[in-house]
Order: sequence, then C-alpha cells, then structure tokens
Amino acid sequence: CYDPLDPNGNIAFTFDILDWVPNGYVARVTIQNYYQYRQVGKPGWKIGWSWTNKEFIQSISGAFATVQGDCTSFKYQKPHSCVPNPVIADLMPDASPENMPENCCRGGLLSAWAINPSNSFSSFEMTTGNVNDNSTIHAPVNLTLLAPGPGYTCGPVLEAPPTVSSDNGGRRIVQVYRTWKSTCTYSRFLANKTPGCCVSLSTFYNPNITSCPECSCGCRDADKDTISCVWEGDSPSMNENGMDIIRCTNHMCPVRVHWHVKNNYKDYWRVKLTISNYNFKRNYSDWNVLVQHPGFRQNSTTYSFNSTILPTFGFADEVALFWGLQYYNTELLQANEEQPGSVTTDILLKKDPDTFTLSNGWALPRRIYFSGEECAMPLPETFPMLPNGSFREQLSYHFLIQILTYFFLQNIA
Repeated sequence: CYDPLDPNGNIAFTFDILDWVPNGYVARVTIQNYYQYRQVGKPGWKIGWSWTNKEFIQSISGAFATVQGDCTSFKYQKPHSCVPNPVIADLMPDASPENMPENCCRGGLLSAWAINPSNSFSSFEMTTGNVNDNSTIHAPVNLTLLAPGPGYTCGPVLEAPPTVSSDNGGRRIVQVYRTWKSTCTYSRFLANKTPGCCVSLSTFYNPNITSCPECSCGCRDADKDTISCVWEGDSPSMNENGMDIIRCTNHMCPVRVHWHVKNNYKDYWRVKLTISNYNFKRNYSDWNVLVQHPGFRQNSTTYSFNSTILPTFGFADEVALFWGLQYYNTELLQANEEQPGSVTTDILLKKDPDTFTLSNGWALPRRIYFSGEECAMPLPETFPMLPNGSFREQLSYHFLIQILTYFFLQNIA
C-alpha cells in the first residue's frame, strides 16, 4: 500500500471517548484524509467495525448506521443500531441542525490534504451502550473503509495518548478520557480497478499525435457507428447504477488528459494541459491532476489552474498537483453529443540549462493521475520525438549557411 508519490498518505480513524453515561459512553469518531492528492468522492465514505462485547449504538449524530438490526429486546428506548458489525455513513450538508455536531455532515466527501485541508476531515458523535465497567471497555476491531470503493486496508485499532484540545481562548488544555486510533491505506492492486483515464501527447516540433493506448479503459462496441457506449469499469467515475455511458473512442476512457508541448522560448518553455470528460452522465467535481515530470524542479507558472509541488520519496522527478480555480473550473462538465467537456491551462516552466532538452521524450510526463487514479500512459517508443538532429544542430547549420551566403554575395559585389 506504500505510495512513493505520496509517502505519508493515509486516512486516519480516531475514536475519542468524551464522557461516560450509565452503562456506556459518548464517543467522537473523526476520519481524516492525509492523502495529498487522493480525495474521497461521491457517494462518500463508509466505515465499519465489529464490537467485541455485544455493544450497541444507542444514538448517533452527524452520521447514521446503514442497518438497525434486531432491537426487539429493548422495550422502551430503541437503540439506533443493534448489529454487532455496524456500517456508518455520513449525513448530507442539509441535515437538521440538531443532528449536526461540529465538523460533520459533508455527504461523505473528503478533500485531498494538499488542496483543501479544512474539508479533509469529518466527525460524528455516538452514544454506545452495554458497557458494564468503564475500566474494561474494549476498542472496536476489524475496521473497514469504503471511500467510496474498495482498495483500503486498515490496521488494528490501538490505544493512543488521549486527544488534547484548547479551551477558554487557548488558555486551558483539556483532554478526552481515552483515545483509540487506526490508519487505512489505499492500493490500486487490491482495488483491482480498470483504469478510468488515459494520456495522449503532442508537440510543436512533431506533427504526429500520440493517442491514448487502444483499449486503455476497455474496448469499444463492435458497432463503430454508435456515438455512446456503455462503460462497465469500476473507477470513481461509476455512477450509482453501476454503469456509465461514455463517448465511444478507441481508448474507451471516461477521462483523457492531453499534454502538448506548445512553445520553446529562450528562458522558458510552455505546455498546454487539457483534461477532457467523455462521460455523458457525470460531472467531475473538485477534480485534480498529478503530473510527474523532471521539468517541475524549476519555477513554473500555471495560468488557469491552482498548482503546488508535492514532496516525494525515491523519485528524481518532481511531482506537481493541479486543481481548478474556485468559482471558475472546479467542475469538469459532462460530455454532450457534439464534444466532450474540458478544462485547460497553459504552464510556463523555467529552463535549467544543465538539464533542459527536448530530445528523447524529456519534455513529456512520466506519470499522470486523475483524482487519485493512475492514467494509462502511451509506451515510450510511441512518444513524439525530435526530427533528426537537435535544434541546436539545426540552428548551427542554418547560421553557417547564412554566413557562407553573406561572404559569397560580398565576393560577387
């Protein structure tokens, strides 16, 4: 589950006991997304665990258990959930105020840590019953996380130092009675996902365009005349009914990322980055694109997206994260019959004279991720390369021709 592009990324689970009640306790559960570029999108997270001592959830605010279970043994105050392995989902932002504790109710959505830390966590509170002795309470076990699909592995829930916070304007430090913690990490291999995006490439110095690899996200229908195709991949683009309708292409991906090397100036070079949505049934809200490229070691300017450089471990190439501007292009709109939806920006990168080159595909990205999922890349042998001879050699050749022509004309005169 280790990701060298995000070595410290994980989703942390904190279980704080705030207060004791007769035969139970009040707990606050917090889910914190520490992934730099992987967000939790629609339809949102679900967490589950198993009780070890026949506990039940008496009441809950800021979230809900998806199954109530058999509570017939309770004659008066029926608990919220009596199942031994509850699954909890988040409330929507429009929940009633009396059921909204602090930092709750985001519809299960958690922003990536590098993009919006204030929306990267969510909390809910619950009262747990059937606890006879406060000194012998047991942490839940077998923690599971769907965010929203599979692929997450969670460690054991272990006791940790009690969570502390400030009170009275920061002049007083208070702590909870007890804290349990666990972390969950993501693996694409465990998720066994079909790629949900692909990459195409082009340059100003080569007329050939490198398209997305054929069948990157599946193969198109036999009928080549159809405009729309059913896509049955299991990426975050999947809608609630399990199938998406996308524009029929040779790559069959809901999303395509295109990298175009646009201009080569004296001190800078310019790239155009375009993200296209081929999905007829879904807009991508709060999207992001991660690009691994050695050119980001130098200063860069992005014109129509937000951007930042992320720390990595074990890679010589830098990694840049791009996302939309608020109230402008944070939503990648769905396709229509005429064209896909798209967002685009120009990126101006400063040259490093010691490393800059356009030969051998150096100006093209090594990896690209869309909303946390790795995109299918073309093979290096298909990259658009420089024509025979470098630009420096071509310029020297043309300069020599001009000098010889000048002296020739002088001799004639």
